[in-house]
Amino acid sequence: MLRLSFLLIFMFINANAIDVLVAKKAIHYKSIVDTRDLMLRKVDSVEKYCKPLKLADLNNKKYEALHYIRKSSVICTKDVKPYKKEAVVFKFGALEIEKRGEIIFQNDEYIRIKRSDGKIEKIYKDGRVE
Repeated sequence: MLRLSFLLIFMFINANAIDVLVAKKAIHYKSIVDTRDLMLRKVDSVEKYCKPLKLADLNNKKYEALHYIRKSSVICTKDVKPYKKEAVVFKFGALEIEKRGEIIFQNDEYIRIKRSDGKIEKIYKDGRVE
């Protein structure tokens, strides 16, 4: 009888478990979240402010981290956002340079871009960076 009760308790605990995605390694700020960096784990409960990210969501879209995510932490929907490519391509003849950011100003001499960290960069058409 005792064995049967332990077996029932063990089955009941696993029945109430929630599947969540957990980071296998640290995920840096603004890096793309890949399924190879995550693992599926069953947990009893999560914090009430955390809505766990689903594997189906991750397979449908690319996501990028909104902050540094530690190893072995649960991935919540507030920790990631859908990835939107914000890159600027500069063509200097045969040379092409791709930088992350958005164009602020452009004329015949130079291009000004605002990088993702907030700094403004000036790139001249001849390739110089200031």
